Amino acid sequence: MSIIKVPVLYVGSKGEKTLYTLFDSGAHLSCINPQFVEELEIPVSLGRVRRLSTASIGHYIEIKERVTLDFYIDDILLSDEFLMVPGLSEDAIIGVATLQKWRMKLDFEHDRVIVDPKLATMRLMKCA
Repeated sequence: MSIIKVPVLYVGSKGEKTLYTLFDSGAHLSCINPQFVEELEIPVSLGRVRRLSTASIGHYIEIKERVTLDFYIDDILLSDEFLMVPGLSEDAIIGVATLQKWRMKLDFEHDRVIVDPKLATMRLMKCA
């Protein structure tokens, strides 16, 4: 497992905010600390509560809501779903599902996240 932590601009229907974001190859899903959601986006109920395991054996966190947010890496627009995790120790976490979706590369030597701007533009156009 390897991580990089950098500031990332998040944009929702209610506003925008730069959050220190952990890019974590050991986390499957992307998450956000609920304390930042109110100024960014309106949460959506998951319908059914999800229980996610943590690094502590036998410890689970119940997730009830999510948000979809745009975010920028090197001025490249990306978007994904973030689970609202109560008590999250980080501002936000980008997990493997988002890393793979956007084919991001983590440059650990230079603490950088690399996104191919052509690929990101093509993926966004397919969604429109």
